[in-house]
Amino acid sequence: MEKTLRMSLLFDFYGPLLTERQQEVYEMYFHDDLSLGEVGEQLGVSRQAVYDILRRSAAIVEDYEEKLGLVARHLERTAHLDRLADILSKLEVLCNQREGCAAERELLSEARKELQELMNS
Repeated sequence: MEKTLRMSLLFDFYGPLLTERQQEVYEMYFHDDLSLGEVGEQLGVSRQAVYDILRRSAAIVEDYEEKLGLVARHLERTAHLDRLADILSKLEVLCNQREGCAAERELLSEARKELQELMNS
């Protein structure tokens, strides 16, 4: 499962740099979860041809990632945002245990909204 997730992320970032045929095969195999044989049957090519296209496509997107590191930076940023969300949640709990923290609650609410914007972009 982890490999499929990685390949999907790589495709999200670098898929447009593949040929149309490579994109089609990649999507059918990784996104539509078709087998090599099923992809080959739909495209009128052999299972081996599908495997070769996938292998070349994977090598291409891995090469882009090695050079550009966009997926690694994305995952790192996501981890930081998750930690920040956890910190904000802990601050909210602490603030809710106290009386008279209206200004702090408002700031925490603003920070959470900004964080959500970052996480959704």
